[in-house]
Amino acid sequence: MDDPKARLQAALKEAMASKDNARRDALRLVMSAIKQVEVDERKELSAEEIYTILQKEAKKRRESIDEMEKAGRTALAEQEKFELGILETFLPRQLGREEVAALARDAIAQTGAASAKDMGKVMAALMPKVKGLADGKLVNDVVRELLNS
Repeated sequence: MDDPKARLQAALKEAMASKDNARRDALRLVMSAIKQVEVDERKELSAEEIYTILQKEAKKRRESIDEMEKAGRTALAEQEKFELGILETFLPRQLGREEVAALARDAIAQTGAASAKDMGKVMAALMPKVKGLADGKLVNDVVRELLNS
């Protein structure tokens, strides 16, 4: 697995050299989040831990976008969308709805789930397979949809 921290630092240098202030600021926010965890835990983070931080930051942006659009704050929502786009370039490719549905069907078959009451069993079997590759909310929606149909 490549080193996401090195890729982030290289992108930051590139943004600074090209005077792309918006990209520079977004990358600095991400680097700051990573540095904060390193300081708090007093250790150098692994690539997997950095990807976890990137996913948390992306999730924060998605939630902020929803809230800002509901509140009619389109300028702030656009800024968050821009930051999310930058974050997504450093994350592994995310699974689409159809790919998640196929994995969910396998998990439902494995666990013998028959109704929405069995959702916990299905999620417990499915989440380790999609960790870092799909948004938990999407996985939850797909499983709920499959169990209710």
